[in-house]
Amino acid sequence: MTTAEFRAATAEETRALGARLATLLAPGDLVVLSGPLGAGKTTLVQGVAEGLKVRGPITSPTFVIARVHPSLSGGPALVHVDAYRLGGTLEVDDLDLDASLEESVTVVEWGEGLVEGLSEDRLEVHLERDAEGEERRVRVTGVGPRWSELSLT
Repeated sequence: MTTAEFRAATAEETRALGARLATLLAPGDLVVLSGPLGAGKTTLVQGVAEGLKVRGPITSPTFVIARVHPSLSGGPALVHVDAYRLGGTLEVDDLDLDASLEESVTVVEWGEGLVEGLSEDRLEVHLERDAEGEERRVRVTGVGPRWSELSLT
């Protein structure tokens, strides 16, 4: 398991971190985002989308649960999921995320405890926002063989 910690002072820096993470991502990758409301999960996904060069706009898919953003550059599509309203793993199974997992990059907000079974290899990203300001602390952990040799810094 590989872990790296980052700080992002603004929403723009959070997007830039997402774009940087996108350079590490490939088809079949699963990214699980966690953190409280307002921590910057969707903002980070906007950066990932920018880095992957997919069609936008990237907004929280809270009410539609999942959106597919096709590549504009021949790369993998981005499957952006918001698991906030899901009641458990059975509802995750109903989304058939494993059907598109191999050819897409799948990013799941609020996925902690729900989607880890989709892949033994994943990035777990936890975001926290400082109480006093905009700064965010971001902890990125690579889980599984895919991430064991990769430097996240």
